[in-house]
Amino acid sequence: MSAFPDGLLDGKTAFVAGGTSGVNLAIALRMSELGARVAVLGRNPEKAHAAADTLGRGAMALASDVRDYAATQESLRRASDAFGGLDIVVSGAAGNFVAPALDMSANGFKAVIDIDLIGTFNVFRACYDFLRRPGASLITLSAGQATVPLVGQSHACAAKAGINHLVRVLAMEWGPTGVRVNGLAPGPVAGTEGMARLTSTEEAVQRLSSRIPMRRYAHGHEIAEAAVFLCSASASYITGTILDCDGGAHLGDSSTPQVG
Repeated sequence: MSAFPDGLLDGKTAFVAGGTSGVNLAIALRMSELGARVAVLGRNPEKAHAAADTLGRGAMALASDVRDYAATQESLRRASDAFGGLDIVVSGAAGNFVAPALDMSANGFKAVIDIDLIGTFNVFRACYDFLRRPGASLITLSAGQATVPLVGQSHACAAKAGINHLVRVLAMEWGPTGVRVNGLAPGPVAGTEGMARLTSTEEAVQRLSSRIPMRRYAHGHEIAEAAVFLCSASASYITGTILDCDGGAHLGDSSTPQVG
């Protein structure tokens, strides 16, 4: 069930980087369902076209790598030219793997920083000239690793912490022009490639779920609803915020303590 009326985003345009799968595809789909014209960006052209076909409603498929600023800018330009400007930009491209710092190469660490943090900067910086201002909304996907250190996640923790402060700085710098910048910090989301990598067995899923106050993973549509809220008129005075959408996971381990 959704609290949002049909047609909420009629006349709006959206660009979703990383929108070919997982949470980002769920966000793109929900925005399309609510009336927005959506462009999805991914590295793989076939996946981008498949995602656009799933969305329908004149969705646009674009292929480039967010680590490449010039290519990202050109993709945003194409979407803006096709749609007549951009109202909503979502930066969700991400990479992750589990490795203790001593087992991680410098290239491995850099790869996650480049995709997550540098990629977010590239998308946001490159989109600015194509935004319909005032009233544009930028959203990036952060994570609990930004505030809660996790063993084997030094790269993701550093990248997501950087993203959170980037959101805050851009909100301060761009607020006077009517551009809002916010972040979403999902916890574990069922059915995503990332969680399949991080919790590859049913035992691991149950163990992690037991630590979350709501005792389960999120569903993609729940994260999508939060994204819609942040880009809607209901959030017109919200900027520089990282919205935890994690079932309370950011509060700490809520599993039953073993006493004695």
